[in-house]
Amino acid sequence: MTECTARQLEFQGCGRRQVRGGFDGGMLSSDGGALLLREVEARTRIIARLARCFVDHRDPQLLEHSVEELLAQRVLGLALGYEDLNDHDELRGDHLLAVAMGKADPSGARRRAGHDAGKPLASSSTLNRLELTPPEASAASRYKKIVADAEAMDRLLIEAFIEAHEAAPKEVWLDLDATDDPLHGRQQGRFFHGYYGHYCYLPLYIFCADWLVASRLRRADQDASKGTLRHLEVLVERVRSRWPKVNIVLRADSGFARDYIMSWCEDWQVDYVIGLAKNSRLKARIVEPMAKARAAFEESGEAARVFTEFRYETLDSWSKTRRVVAKSEYLWGDKENPRFVVTSLAKEQYHARTLYEDIYCARGDAENRIREQLELFADQMSTHWTKSNQLRQYLSGLAYVFICLLRRAAEGVGWQGLRPTTIRLRLLKIGAQVQVTARRVWLRMASSCPWQQQFHAVLRRITGN
Repeated sequence: MTECTARQLEFQGCGRRQVRGGFDGGMLSSDGGALLLREVEARTRIIARLARCFVDHRDPQLLEHSVEELLAQRVLGLALGYEDLNDHDELRGDHLLAVAMGKADPSGARRRAGHDAGKPLASSSTLNRLELTPPEASAASRYKKIVADAEAMDRLLIEAFIEAHEAAPKEVWLDLDATDDPLHGRQQGRFFHGYYGHYCYLPLYIFCADWLVASRLRRADQDASKGTLRHLEVLVERVRSRWPKVNIVLRADSGFARDYIMSWCEDWQVDYVIGLAKNSRLKARIVEPMAKARAAFEESGEAARVFTEFRYETLDSWSKTRRVVAKSEYLWGDKENPRFVVTSLAKEQYHARTLYEDIYCARGDAENRIREQLELFADQMSTHWTKSNQLRQYLSGLAYVFICLLRRAAEGVGWQGLRPTTIRLRLLKIGAQVQVTARRVWLRMASSCPWQQQFHAVLRRITGN
């Protein structure tokens, strides 16, 4: 049996040797790679600009943690895998994380209160005030005095996306998707969604490849496309102001096949490829192609597809006829699998099969990007208020942006398409000894780290040295 005492740990022996240990190794951290995140921040100033999205009504003479420092602690913590505010009650004594945040006193030796000595970072209660401040708070409020501007944070995500490109792209493909964030309490605005089968929020995400350009929490008792135009108007206007000649294409599933969205795209010269829910009128247009698909299946014994296209208009909800591409597919088990896509792209640009298989189906990658948001804890909707849960989603989104920048640097050293969890394990979760002196901070990282060469290369790509 393993024995544990306050001073010594005793383990199973190794041959004739006794194995003993204790928590007396000095200031050690499991997050040696956090300084890579500091280098990313030094070059992008994302957290510094995020801090400008808040109004701080606190008394400056009483502050020990600025808004920028509080946000850095929370965002870097999420990137490092610490999902809960309670984690920060232990992390507040981590000198390495304090260095990664740029704290002037990384050892916490100069804290005002004696019980805070040696703890340079904010506690969970201080961070909680940041997240729970109501929009009407002022200097007269008692505790919660840091007010967030959600629209400013929306613009920050767009600016970070634009700045990530060294040159103007020829095309920008915007993938829209909605998903469910399950709720397990009685949060404000909760609603039982019949499709997902539980109480949830229905957040909207917009991606360009793997880059997050919009993240908005919404109630689940509304259409999946609710609020889309407000984000598209800001996004398209800003992108066009920086890249006037760029071609913008919108992709989405049938939840976004709404006339007001397609009409707006046509007015703003934004192309679209959107899934279209099947109905009896649409299926009647592909009776002959479906018969051909069935005949091909019966002849070959393999699933068969036949692609066609036609002009289509709903009975009363569309304002004009539009191009619709149809996939007539016959599968095993005597099963028909028709699918439809409405698009503004001309036949001369993309014929039916290419438009469906190569263009529309690529939209499914947005679902992978949403799963990656969950690796940064974007689904942690544990506060009562919708606004504070929205702020948590923003912070997770910014942590994801940091991980994306690390991923792009890692691609230059041969690591292609790494998931956030893999990046965290390979580049961030590195054991390190931290020593803070009057003039230097010494960081001695684990000699047995298997990714040392890649770590050096990623750091060089971030810093340009």
